Amino acid sequence: MALSFKITELNPLNPNKILNSSQTLKPRYPSLNFSKSNSKPKPTAMKALFSSAKLITSTTKPKPSFLLTPKISTTRAYSLIPMVIEHSSRGERAYDIFSRLLKERIVCINGPIDDDTSHVVVAQLLFLESENPSKPIHMYLNSPGGQVTAGLAIYDTMQYIRSPVTTICLGQAASMASLLLAAGAKGERKALPNATIMIHQPSGGYSGQAKDMTIHTKQIVRVWDALNQLYCKHTGQPLDVIQKNMDRDYFMTPEEAKEFGIIDDVIDQRPMTLVTDAVDDEGKQKDSS
Repeated sequence: MALSFKITELNPLNPNKILNSSQTLKPRYPSLNFSKSNSKPKPTAMKALFSSAKLITSTTKPKPSFLLTPKISTTRAYSLIPMVIEHSSRGERAYDIFSRLLKERIVCINGPIDDDTSHVVVAQLLFLESENPSKPIHMYLNSPGGQVTAGLAIYDTMQYIRSPVTTICLGQAASMASLLLAAGAKGERKALPNATIMIHQPSGGYSGQAKDMTIHTKQIVRVWDALNQLYCKHTGQPLDVIQKNMDRDYFMTPEEAKEFGIIDDVIDQRPMTLVTDAVDDEGKQKDSS
């Protein structure tokens, strides 16, 4: 099989003059047939093909990256968000489901914890505290964890606001999400019976100069020590127990997480204390909306 083609190019000495040439090329390896047939290429031809390959190396310096997070995807796809129609004396108002839950002081953390999730959750917590600092906030967690810095921003905000934060795990609370679960108000940390809780040490990576790598290694060890202290604070476990169990992925059932001190109770039905605060004064809220 031969390939015929035409080359059109400009004359470098005279740009107005076009050089045209036609050429017929024969395949370099005639024995290699790429048509749909059952014939296999000859070994000698394959050997020649691979011997002509050259190793390409790059001297480009790799971009440094330091992520204290497992390698997980942060892609979110809420393709269909239900809308809720609320009727009041002033007419109808449409909310997306998450905005309607926020009105009932319910915050949802679904999926990986990254900077986008963090700034939304922090804003919700601050807003709900400004509305009524004495009413509790209910945080529902179903997350595999994520970036340590993003998770600590949520953690610090939970401790900063005056509103007590109730944490409920459904699905899973792993890595940073398990710390947020444990950081809820004492006695108000709960999990559904089929949830999974997992703790482990942070992970990260960095590429660059040797001194820079040493600096970042010290930083990730410092963060690891800080996380160990936070787990000690909220679980009541001694430091050596925390370090031992966080050395590798440590999965727990809700009952085991309760014994470990991450949660206070395992629930299969929502108790009355978790019913939205708007139930008692529902009429007032609707009239004032």
